[in-house]
Formats: sequence, C-alpha cells, structure tokens
Amino acid sequence: MRNLFVLFLVISAGLAVNAQETDPAKLTLDRIYNSGEFNADRARSISWINEGDAFVIIENENGNDQLIKYESKSNERSVFLSANALTPEGANQALNVADFSLSNDESKVLIFTNTSRVWRSNTKGDYWVYDFDTQKLKQLGTQLPASSLMFAKFSDSNEHVAYVSGFNLYEENFNTGKVTQLTQDGNGDIINGTFDWVYEEEFGARDGFRWSPDGEHIAYWQLDASEIGTFYMINTTDSVYSKPIPIQYPKVGYDPSSAKVGIVNTETKETSWIPVPGDPVQHYIPAIQWVDADLLLIQQLNRKQNTLKIYTFKPSTQSIKNVYTETEDTWVDLQYPDVSANQWGQNDLLLTEDKDAFLRMTENDAWRHIYKIDLKTGKKTVLTPGDYDVAAFYTANAKKVFFSASPEDPAQRYLFEASLSGKGKPKRLTPVEYEGINTYQIAPNGEFAIHNHTDVNTPTTTRLISLPDHKTIKVLVANTALKEKLAQLDFPETDFFQVETEDGIVVEGRITKPTDFDPNKKYPVLFHVYGEPWGQMATDNFIGMYDIFLAQNGFVIINLDNRGTPSLKGSDWRKSIYRKVGVINSRDQAMATKKLLNDWGFLDADRVSVWGWSGGGSMTLNLMFRYPEIYTTGMSVAPVANQLFYDNVYQERYMGLPQENKEDFVEGSPATYAKNLEGNLLIVHGTGDDNVHYQNMEFLVNELIANNKQFTMMAYPNRSHGIYEGANTRRHLYTLLTNYLFEHNKK
Repeated sequence: MRNLFVLFLVISAGLAVNAQETDPAKLTLDRIYNSGEFNADRARSISWINEGDAFVIIENENGNDQLIKYESKSNERSVFLSANALTPEGANQALNVADFSLSNDESKVLIFTNTSRVWRSNTKGDYWVYDFDTQKLKQLGTQLPASSLMFAKFSDSNEHVAYVSGFNLYEENFNTGKVTQLTQDGNGDIINGTFDWVYEEEFGARDGFRWSPDGEHIAYWQLDASEIGTFYMINTTDSVYSKPIPIQYPKVGYDPSSAKVGIVNTETKETSWIPVPGDPVQHYIPAIQWVDADLLLIQQLNRKQNTLKIYTFKPSTQSIKNVYTETEDTWVDLQYPDVSANQWGQNDLLLTEDKDAFLRMTENDAWRHIYKIDLKTGKKTVLTPGDYDVAAFYTANAKKVFFSASPEDPAQRYLFEASLSGKGKPKRLTPVEYEGINTYQIAPNGEFAIHNHTDVNTPTTTRLISLPDHKTIKVLVANTALKEKLAQLDFPETDFFQVETEDGIVVEGRITKPTDFDPNKKYPVLFHVYGEPWGQMATDNFIGMYDIFLAQNGFVIINLDNRGTPSLKGSDWRKSIYRKVGVINSRDQAMATKKLLNDWGFLDADRVSVWGWSGGGSMTLNLMFRYPEIYTTGMSVAPVANQLFYDNVYQERYMGLPQENKEDFVEGSPATYAKNLEGNLLIVHGTGDDNVHYQNMEFLVNELIANNKQFTMMAYPNRSHGIYEGANTRRHLYTLLTNYLFEHNKK
C-alpha cells in the first residue's frame, strides 16, 4: 500500500475525458493521454564516479544504448562506454541497458539487461561485464537459465562476482569463468540472498547479500517462508481453464518468515550463522552492512516494530554486541516517508567518513532529528536541534550532513547542511527563488548534486549544481515544451490554507479552484485523499493535468492532510494514528470538510465527492460510510476493506497485533460501516492485485448486498495494484472515473 501513494501522485498528473476537441486552452483525455503533448521530460538516472567529480548516464543514439560521462564541474561530455563496446560478439545490436554499476576501482562495468519482473520491479535478468583493461564484453552465469540472475556485484578485489539465481547464492571467478554455488537449500520456501513478498513491499528489501571488504566472505539473509500461508489469485483470461497464481503472503496476525543472517566463506563454501538474539520468527532484520572486514552492523526490529536494536558482530571472535536501542510507544520508523526522499529500500545506516559513528533519524523528543551515534560508546549527539522536523537526510562528508526540512511550511522542502560536530546552527542551502519542493541526489564528496524543483504551477526542472553555493552548472531538464503548452491552457489558481476542526485539530490543505472561479457561485468539490502514514497530499508540487482538467470543468479540488500523515508537524501529529487507522484520520478529513462547507460559500454541500487509491481508497470508503451526511459521491480504487486482509508488516506496524486488540482492526475497517452507505459509490479493483487482494472487493460487495445498498463496481481482469497492465487500461480507468464523477456531481 505504501507504493501506491507514489503511484497516485503520478495519477494526479494523469488523464481526462474527451470534451472540447479544438480549443487549445481546454484539456481532453486524448490531448493528455494519447497525443503525448503534455508528457514531461524526466532526468535520466545517474551514477556518480570519482567521488562525484563526474557522473555516468545511459543515453540512446540511433537505437543503441551507450554510457555517457559528464564532468560535474563543467558538464563536459564524453563517451564512457560506446554502443560498439556494448555489442556482444556476433550481434548487430548493443545490449539494452536497464541498469549498470561499476566495480570498486571503476575498471569494470556490470550491465543489467533482458530483465523480468519480480513483484513490482524488474530484478531478474542477464548480466554482462565490460572490462576496460581487456576491452572485452563477457556474459556472467551462462550455465544458468536466461534472465534468472539477481543483484550481481563485484568483490572489492574485482576478481569475483556474486549473484543470486533460483533462491541460491553463486560466486563466479571473473577471470576463469568458474562458477561456485555457495548455498544449496534455496527452493522458494528457503530463500537465500533475496526476500519474500512482504520484505520487498514493506521494507524495500530486494538485494539480500553483502560482500565483505576483503572479498573472503559474503553476509546474506536466509528467510524460511515454509510456514507462510498461500494466497491464490485466479487468472481466468489467458486460457480456457483458469489458473491459480499462488503467493506466499503473511496476513496481519500471522507469523512472518523467520529471518537469519549467515556469513559464507567463499573458499570453503561453509556458512556460519550469526547468533542474533531473539526469536527469528518474531523479529525482522531489515538491514545488514559491513563496517570493515571484521565488523558487521545488523539492524533488528521486533514483530510489533516498536523496538529497533542495532548490533555489531565481529566474525573473528563470533561476538555480538547491542550498541543501540530505540523504542517507541507506537512504532519505530526505519525510513521516513517524505515527498523529498526517494530512498525506498536504502535501509543501511549512514556511516561517518571515519566509520566511528553512524547517523540515525529519531523522533523521541517530539520532533524528528538527526543524531550521530558513536559505535563504541553509544553516545548520541543531536545534529539538528530545534522545534522542527527533518524530512530526510541525503549524505554526509567528513564535516557535515545534508538534509531536507521546511521549518516554516510543511508543504515545502529545502536543502540544509549541519555540522557533524553538533555545534552551530544548520544552514539552508536552497536559494529563496526555489519556493516549493526541492529534492537532491548529492555526490559522495558533497560538492555537486542533481537538484529537482517543482511547485504547484510548475513541472519539475532538473539542474546540475555545485555545493554549498547552490550554483547552477547546467540545466539538465527544463521541460520547456511542456511549460509552453501549459502557458496556453486555461490554468487554475491553487492556494494553501489551514482549517481548524471542531475537535481543535488544525489541518493543512491545498485548494485548486475552477478556472472561471466566481466566489458568488457554488461549485462541486472533489476531495482527493490518502490519509495514512505513507502519504502527504497538500504539498507544493505540480498539481498535474488531471486536476487542471477538473478545474476547467468547474470542480474545486481539495487535498487535506489529517493526523497520521507524514507532515512536518511533530511526532505527536504523525503517531496519533496508532491503533486508530480508519478512525481519527477519517474524522479529521470529515470534520475539516464540514468546516470548509460551512465557511466557504462557494462549495456546494449537495455536490461533495471524494476519491482515492489504496489507502486513499480505504479512506474514501470510510468517509462514505461513516459520514454519509457529508459526502454524496465516492470513487474508491483498490481499497483495503477489511484490515485483517492486509499484510502483517504494514498493518501491525500501525495497528498492533489483532491477537491483542482485534476490536481496533474491526473499528477501523470500512466494511464494518458499509451498512451506512447513502450516496453514490464506485469501487474499482484489479483481480490480479498481489498487494491489496481482490478479496477485499468481494468481501465489501457481500456486506453491501447484505444491507441492500446499491453501488457500482468495476473489476479489471489480472491487473495488479497499479491497474496499468493491458492495452488501453489506464485510459479506460480514468474515463470510467471521470464519467462517474460528472454523472453524479457535476451538475
């Protein structure tokens, strides 16, 4: 469900329904979705080299991929790896480069190609290596099935490559081509070097092994998923007879896979298991990392996710030591969901340059701050003191750490730096002219960065900048053509506001008004919602084409951030939702809506719509069922209708264990209140949703039928949680949503 917040930010920039076909100032579905005229340019993914003095990106020329190097200081361009070098012997086409990485000394390039999807991401494929010394291209793992290798990476010595195939870990001698299978028991129930569904979904964990710096050992995860229940999806369209699709999926209240960490000797192939304290079934291990060749850091999170322990382990003495413990009455966040952070899956601790300490964000003092923790003594030094939240932190060099914050406005994000000594006041680096959302990819040396800027009226511009002066070296993506197109449109006004509910809760909001706005008229209003701990909605980023379209068609569009959302308003704001998902968040939304309807005469109380996806779909249902006197129309996409149907890691983090407080799960589930439906309701779900199962749809439908409630539903065959697979799917979906909205609430 966490990933769908990212998805529906993309949705907001989505589609429209066909309307005026010729007016260049008006939007239609075909103009937005089919014509491509409003497509945004996006910066290519980069890899820093030479500590950040240069970076490498994938570029395509004449249908062939190549790797291009840019000097950071001057943006001077040169060919790093030509299409000819990327063409295998006997082939007439360069490899299609999905991703690449460099060896530690940058003498070799690993090329990831011929990829295939595992759950959400294409993490299986073929790997090739180009050696700059020999100027030869070589494929790895040729004796294994095609497109089956995962997470290949060189040892620091560059002599060996390790990878996963078929749930087992392999090592290949790059020079001789000899392949050694390091684990033998991987079979799908036993998973070596990678993860099960829920670790990937909720911890962003995919790559499950780490080379030691001396290249003699590999630390890796082993999960035992043999006791995990199997959930079956049904494919009924690809053959005459239906086919079951089994997924090992731990539902809330059911035990997760057991997890342990082993260190395999690459010479003897023997694994020694690290004696991490506690029951391996009742704890998660979201991260391990080497500090040096004889010191490993291990992060352990208990089943309730309210205690994080960090251990050091010395392989030479087999000694393990707890060096840090963090507890919360609610839950401990490993990563902090924020609009400025694109760090999903990066669970490793950020080490200081001397590796004597690590950095950790915590919110034990009412605000979220960065602390430096000494590895030997456990001493904590706060690096960002003050009554404000840190949104995310990026990197650190020898003297300072770079982080994102916005002390004055929770809708915006800016870059700051702070001293690693803990002395002095943090300094803002983002210039005042970049009001809005600013995100960064900072070079290891802290001297350069890729800077992305957007605000409600402006799509993203990407720049290469120097630091700490924040001077633009080169505009990499200007989106000039899109901005010119937007300038021709009948463009709406968007503003930010606060509203205090009858409960005394101050809710942040964003409003986009109709393009012909007249405060003396009444307009239909659409609330676009999410409302759970993984999504903030009322932010100063580009509103997107779909909201522009709705505003052109006379709608007011409002986003609200209730308690429990990751707004920069303090720990109490975010953590108050614990064991109350579906309850306090829906009440905040409803009471804020009620106040706005009372205060703003231009909102038509008889035409109040709400829609959302995933957690936002659940919120839509809760608002329609709990507050039928407020909302007249709802459109719920891929919702969790019964909290007991969702995965254990997410739901237990925010709700506890149903064995202890099942009544909270029942109280927070929309299906519990389905009997109260009065308005118009559209429910949409993909039957191939491996995340929020289609089971939720059918359970809710039964509740509505039992209570004789009329509604509309749409099932998309074999579509996943994102509902995008198949020809014309996304266009069809948004036409459906828009037509439903217009039919019931436009006039």
